[in-house]
Amino acid sequence: MRQALRVVGGTAAAVTGGWAVRALHGVPDALGANPARIATVAGGSPNYRDGVFHNREPSSTLSITRADMWKVAHDMFGGTDHAVPAQIPVLAPDPSVPAADLAVTWYGHSSALIELDGYRILTDPVWSERCSPSRAVGPARLHPVPAPLDALPSVDAVIISHDHYDHLDIDTIRGLARSQNAVFHVPLGIGAHLRRWGVPDGRIVELDWGQQVRFAELRIVCTPARHFSGRFLTRNTTLWSSWALIGPRHRAFFGGDTGYTAAFAGIGQDHGPFDLTLMPVGAYHPSWPDIHMNPEEAIRAHRDMSDAGLFVPIHWATFRLAPHPWAEPIERMLAAATEAAVTAAVPRPGQRVRRTAADPATDAWWRL
Repeated sequence: MRQALRVVGGTAAAVTGGWAVRALHGVPDALGANPARIATVAGGSPNYRDGVFHNREPSSTLSITRADMWKVAHDMFGGTDHAVPAQIPVLAPDPSVPAADLAVTWYGHSSALIELDGYRILTDPVWSERCSPSRAVGPARLHPVPAPLDALPSVDAVIISHDHYDHLDIDTIRGLARSQNAVFHVPLGIGAHLRRWGVPDGRIVELDWGQQVRFAELRIVCTPARHFSGRFLTRNTTLWSSWALIGPRHRAFFGGDTGYTAAFAGIGQDHGPFDLTLMPVGAYHPSWPDIHMNPEEAIRAHRDMSDAGLFVPIHWATFRLAPHPWAEPIERMLAAATEAAVTAAVPRPGQRVRRTAADPATDAWWRL
């Protein structure tokens, strides 16, 4: 009996040890560059003080009490009946379709392919199964990726909003570095992560808020957001941003990940009005109101920057990052859009939406 127990115990230890090895495999690389290397680029920014970046509006990155923590944990891991969908329908995009004057294909969460006056811009690409430094631990996808990374059409630019794992993924970046020729446009400091992962300097453009670059007739502007950054124990050593995309005939705005900010009105005045906005609507909670918009605030932000443009929601339905029911952001967003007379489209993952003479249809697929 003692011998049997030793064998069983040894087997359990081996299994536990093997799982730990798998969970930690690749984590050091995924963490990215260290703060000292990042600071060499960040130090010259007026938004960088005392070793970290700051929002222009005071905000708490996480204001949560112990009681709140227990409630969030309860809701996240067993308290909400409709927290996770049975199935999310996914469509396979057609990569042979020519780039349009104004269209967007949503790949899930904040990953989208924007078509603007014939250019293609890929936003916050995350193709991995988990948004985590580990391939075995962390929030997993609620739906598969609509298409392999190698199936993307040729991309003219990649834009990154910040370095959280659900927006900046090491495996996806390395895959794009191999399969595409596009330049990565990133907020200050994130270039250090990319260089550590093997992306050459010539394919990295780092910008501060208000700075911009041109790619032929496409103007790419780094605009403010109200958020924070960090990939391990340190926070705010890299900048976070939204992006304005300005073509010869149309304009698009990518919100990335942000709380509501008065800066939206200024962005609209300086770079709008926008024909298309992609705004985060999910992962909100009363304990972090300053860094994630709720759906009503997302519609308000759209109105700050657009007269009659199309609203497309992002940052929902792919990773479970907050305890609200998974489809609640869309129901609330559509109610707010109706009240504000905003045209909104809710594509399935992989679906391409165009703004034509007829308003884009929304078939309420999330209720199926």
